[in-house]
Amino acid sequence: MVGIVSKPDTHKKLRILSADAQYDLACACGTGRDEHRTRGRAGWIYPVTLPNGGTSVLFKTLISNVCTNDCAYCPLRENQDIRRCSLSVEETANAFLDYYNCGEVFGLFLSSSVIGTPDATMDRLCGIASLLRKKHKYRGYIHLKIIPGCSPAAVEKAVSLSTAVSLNIETPGAKYLGKLSKKKDFIRDIIEPIKLISTLTAKGNKYQRVKQTTQFIVAAAGESDAEIVKYTWGLYDRLNFNRIYFSAYQKALGERTLPANDTAQNPADIFKREHRLYQADFLMRKYGFTDKDIICDKDGNLSLEADPKQIWADAHPEAFPVNVNRASKLQLLRVPGFGPITVGRIINHRRFAKLRRIEDVARPNAVLEKANKYLVF
Repeated sequence: MVGIVSKPDTHKKLRILSADAQYDLACACGTGRDEHRTRGRAGWIYPVTLPNGGTSVLFKTLISNVCTNDCAYCPLRENQDIRRCSLSVEETANAFLDYYNCGEVFGLFLSSSVIGTPDATMDRLCGIASLLRKKHKYRGYIHLKIIPGCSPAAVEKAVSLSTAVSLNIETPGAKYLGKLSKKKDFIRDIIEPIKLISTLTAKGNKYQRVKQTTQFIVAAAGESDAEIVKYTWGLYDRLNFNRIYFSAYQKALGERTLPANDTAQNPADIFKREHRLYQADFLMRKYGFTDKDIICDKDGNLSLEADPKQIWADAHPEAFPVNVNRASKLQLLRVPGFGPITVGRIINHRRFAKLRRIEDVARPNAVLEKANKYLVF
């Protein structure tokens, strides 16, 4: 039997629904100090990393945990015995405005379980955004989650009201999604709406200002890291995504057990695997790497012992040493220990003077000491 909360007030609903929103981590994890899973003093106030790389504090909640879907990794799926409740359009908007007007939050992140049908759910999500935009004249940040399987009209409506949108891809391909859900069709419900969003938000189009993100569930369906990396590169290269996120499958929350051949059955290893995927993602977004440059083992998985940039460097001794005073930006970015900030300083310094040691542009530390063996001056 499903647990029902008897006539909860808005605060109680928020406590339930914001706790359930922790399973949707599309603004949560990353490789930097400020990009790890965190929650604010109230469950629905979340420090987050935005698609443009900045950080802020969002009012984040589900509007309902009543769900008709069967996603095996999700604790909110239809056959689970949990406390169910929903927020109305008005009480969601009013609750957000209370915090926004007090300066406690920067913007709004809204998601939901599937209330009846995808379009019915999108009607409610868009209704909240529309109420804020039109009645309350709110012009700030709104991130709406697109529900898989909703109509093209619902997708465009959400995009028209949002600063950012996301539709979770979940797995690298239909065969893996089929292991997690019998109700979702990978192409029809996920890929086609994602392509539509990319078209609507493409440069030169009406909604080009709107950012698009997505999320993979890692280690729930037996997929390899290489398959996720290939899909990630395709989303950046062909569909112009702003950010892609990765969420380690938390075994205790779902009904699936990890496949017998999975190399990361230890929960700690799964989170490390998630972290390696973020590092690979960063290399593709910021360092000029492609999916072909991300080296995996014979099973198609990233090393848990070393980061993918170090693995690449060790596999390509012919690329080193790099001449700091002559190398291109992309060559410098391939050096273990160098990030975009250090490389920027090097390039700026070279305009005026020759570098004779790394201390000319940065204070020595363990990371830069690692870089020195790959350099000549």
